[in-house]
Amino acid sequence: MRICIVGLGVIGTTYGYVFQKAGHQVEHLLREEKKSKAQESLNISLLDGRYNKKGEEKADQYKVNLTKPNTEYDFIILSVASGKIKDAIATLSQNHIRGSLILFCNFWNSREEIDEIVGAYPYIIGFPTAGGRLLQNNLDCVLFDHIMLEGEGKAGISNYKALTALLASADLKTEIPHDMVEWIWLHMAINAGVTSSAAREGKIDHPMQLALNLMKDAHALSITVKVIRETIQVVKARGVDLSFYKNELLPYRIPSTFAGIFMKRMFKTNELTRKIMTLHSDVGDMLYGCKCVYETGKLKHLELPVFYSNMDKLFIRADSLLL
Repeated sequence: MRICIVGLGVIGTTYGYVFQKAGHQVEHLLREEKKSKAQESLNISLLDGRYNKKGEEKADQYKVNLTKPNTEYDFIILSVASGKIKDAIATLSQNHIRGSLILFCNFWNSREEIDEIVGAYPYIIGFPTAGGRLLQNNLDCVLFDHIMLEGEGKAGISNYKALTALLASADLKTEIPHDMVEWIWLHMAINAGVTSSAAREGKIDHPMQLALNLMKDAHALSITVKVIRETIQVVKARGVDLSFYKNELLPYRIPSTFAGIFMKRMFKTNELTRKIMTLHSDVGDMLYGCKCVYETGKLKHLELPVFYSNMDKLFIRADSLLL
């Protein structure tokens, strides 16, 4: 199949790599000013969780191919920084790139708002279970064995079966939640709880160290669970029936002390999860999610004392980083 990746970011490139390895034609759409600076190949360092729960370390090369205007693809993977979907759609349209969009983004928008942003493009909402860091021409990344994906009944594309075939060709499974929009809101709320707890002293300058400190501190993790219980109330206040997401919320239902101990042990023994926590260093993206949850909580007059306290300290120190 022909796959277009919008940009040369961590998520899109990680999936572009595994699709290219599976024999598909993968090309990246870059803005004109970035084309001349684009690397012809990247050094890949991958902790691959598709075949082993502990992950397999792999080193490889990824050939970066660029798109040409007026090209049609089977699928277009769009994974951009939060709040920048509209700009990416405009770039696709200006280059007359056509195909079924796979949205791999955090967003706090409603489905109707996403419909309006995407416009005429057929699209489906998914969510990646991958992460990493791209420095110069070195991509250090983690890949789990599945992605989150909208069910066929809610998908806005006509080639859903081709998409599942594409994923299967790269040995990627799918997990289908009740509703992908609600699932992303919930994911963002949980992450806001984690981020605000890790940065509870008001510092977010070194996210890797903050993640390391949090993962080895059972007491801090137990407090994090309490904060997550607060932040998920924001999602509930948006009209989401949380009973559809029992599996996602189960770790935060058990007593917080036990949850903290369990999470510390999990981070210690699960290399995939630990590494993805430490490699996630996009401060702007972290703050976007926190800000969305914070502002909605305030708008709906919710009592979230620990989360608000953490965020007030963080916002004071991070004004220059706010989106």
